[in-house]
This record gives sequence, C-alpha cells and structure tokens, in this order.
Amino acid sequence: MPTLIPAPTVIPVLGNKIIREYVGRVNSGTERLSVAHMTSPPGWSEPGQTPEFDEYTIVLRGAMRVEHRGGVTEVQAGQAILTHAGEWIRYSTSGAEGADYIAICLPAFAPGTVHRDA
Repeated sequence: MPTLIPAPTVIPVLGNKIIREYVGRVNSGTERLSVAHMTSPPGWSEPGQTPEFDEYTIVLRGAMRVEHRGGVTEVQAGQAILTHAGEWIRYSTSGAEGADYIAICLPAFAPGTVHRDA
C-alpha cells in the first residue's frame, strides 16, 4: 500500500536557509535516500564538505554555485548536478534572487556523514 507523506519536516539550520525534508531519516524514517526542498537566500554559503553520499541537486529557481576540486560549476534553474560521495564540494547561492532546489541524497542525508570542513 502506498504511504502518503502529508507534509515535510522543516529541519533547523544556521542562517536563513530552509530545509523541508519530505523523505529521509527525520520525516519518513527512510535511510536509503532523502528528498528535500531547499530555499537559500542571496549570498548564502555553507562550509565545504566531503559527504559519504551522492547528492543530486535540481535547481528550480535561481542559481547554485558548486565549488569542487576541479573548479566551480554554476547550476541554473532547470539544470541539475550530481556530486559524488567522497569528493570535496561547497555549495553557495550565486544569484541575487537566492535559489530553490531539490536535493536527493543516496543514501539518506545524516549529519554524521556530511563531514563539513572545520
């Protein structure tokens, strides 16, 4: 039988970024993958990280800047990017309007597996 997920759980984070987890460890008890809708304000950035999961990011509005060892990739609305487990990355919002995007992590995001820079 299908499982209805009536609403996301808003995950508290520092700064003005909003995370709405639909599927994952917090909202549905799912460890295989997580699906979240993120809203990041203009000028937002987070520390670099070397996660233990693949992350598929689909930009719905605005643009995301993804720094990696090979350079920088700008991801515009209507585009997606796949970052691979074990590679260093840093996300930020590059445009004046901020960004809305969907993040799908495989396996599911967990604070202990993201390995943020100090």
